[in-house]
Amino acid sequence: ELELQVLRDIRNRTIRSVCGQRAMPRSVWDLPAGQRRTVLRHLLVSDKYRFLYCYVPKVACSNWKRILKVLAGALESVDVRIKMDHKSDLVFLGDMKPDEISYRLKHYYKFIFVRNPMERLLSAYRNKFGEIKEYQQKYGVEIVRRYRKSGGSSAGDDVTFSEFLRYLLDEDVERMNEHWMPIYNLCQPCAVRYDFIGSYERLNADANYVLEQVRSPSSVRFPERQAWYKPVTAETLQYYLCSAQRRLLKELLPKYILDFSLFAYPLPNVTSEFCRQ
Repeated sequence: ELELQVLRDIRNRTIRSVCGQRAMPRSVWDLPAGQRRTVLRHLLVSDKYRFLYCYVPKVACSNWKRILKVLAGALESVDVRIKMDHKSDLVFLGDMKPDEISYRLKHYYKFIFVRNPMERLLSAYRNKFGEIKEYQQKYGVEIVRRYRKSGGSSAGDDVTFSEFLRYLLDEDVERMNEHWMPIYNLCQPCAVRYDFIGSYERLNADANYVLEQVRSPSSVRFPERQAWYKPVTAETLQYYLCSAQRRLLKELLPKYILDFSLFAYPLPNVTSEFCRQ
């Protein structure tokens, strides 16, 4: 608990310090139109329980969307096993008028959940290019064609992790797919003053804390991870990072540096000594 308290304190101080700088946005209305559209499109609203949740793909957002649907009465239970519809029965702050947006940002409880940036990228890579045909065809085919000499015949299901990193390096952060866009750009923690930042590492405890804060019915609890779910382990992450080209990682880090620093995650260790272990 003490370690957790120290971590929270570091996060809060860092966010205050970074967001206190003159160039940083003070509200969503200070953001350029594209950035404002992105954050408002990721803020989900519960008017009944007066909270805003900024969803971050690959940080348990499907389970949070399930909870929002249960709280709104659109879903019977968080345990109902249906394919998640990421749009229907959900209210997005971006669909509201400016005065309605301002009121909710000022008066509602606001929270996000964060995750180690490299772990999140690896999770997106394994899921989207290993399992989802739509992503293989839309992104995979293009990535292989772009970075492999004889990649013209690929179905997009054989993208290597290094190729994915090269693609991220060449992508404009503002135009990235939400599954690998930095959390900072998705949720703008300087423009939106979040009341609570939960972490993937303490998912259940932090989620249930939030549910208590918003006075959700005691019958609503955060769902347990499903038995088939294979989380990214520290060993898996080390394997992928140590197999990737070190230069790529070094050049990519600046794009995600605010996620590392604001949310107090250590930079990845890819020293020869560590990778030999």
